[in-house]
Amino acid sequence: MSRTDTPPRSGAHAPHSGQAALLRRTLRRHAAGVTIVTVPGPAGFTATSFCALSLDPALISFCVATGNSAAHAVRQADRFAVHLLGAGDAGLADRFARSGEDRFATTVRVTDHDGLPVLSAAPAWLSARVVARQPVGDHVLIIGEVIAGGVRESLPALVRHDGRYVVTARLDA
Repeated sequence: MSRTDTPPRSGAHAPHSGQAALLRRTLRRHAAGVTIVTVPGPAGFTATSFCALSLDPALISFCVATGNSAAHAVRQADRFAVHLLGAGDAGLADRFARSGEDRFATTVRVTDHDGLPVLSAAPAWLSARVVARQPVGDHVLIIGEVIAGGVRESLPALVRHDGRYVVTARLDA
C-alpha cells in the first residue's frame, strides 16, 4: 500500500473532543484561497471557505463561524461581497481576520448604492444576493446568487496553506 492508501491504525480515530484538532491538523495540508467577505454595516471578515456552487444559476457560498464578530451582521444581511485576494494582500487578510478593531479604518473601499462595501484593493470581487442560510455545526453556511463582480488586475492568488500565506505559481506541463 502507498502512504495515501494506508488505513488508519487502530485507535487513530480521535474522540469527539479531539475531532476539531484532527480536522485542523489535516486541513493544514489543504490549500485554500483567501477571501474577504463584506456585508452592509459595514462588517467583514477573512474567509477561506469560499466556494462556487453552480454556474446556472450562478451561485457562490461561504461559511462564517457563529462566534465571529461579524457573524450577526452576516446573518442579517440580504447581500454580500466576496473579495478574492492577491499576492500583496496578506496584511489586508490579517486585518479582517482580527477581532476588536475597525477592519475598514484604513481600507480603501467603494460602497455601492445599497451600502454594500466593495474593497477597491482586491484584485477581483463578486457580489451576491443571499438565497439561503443554513446552520451547520458551529458555522452558518450562506449561499448567494451572483449579481455583479469584476476583475481589476491579474495577480497570483493569495492562498492559505500549512498555517501561512503563500501565492500561486504556474507549473510547467
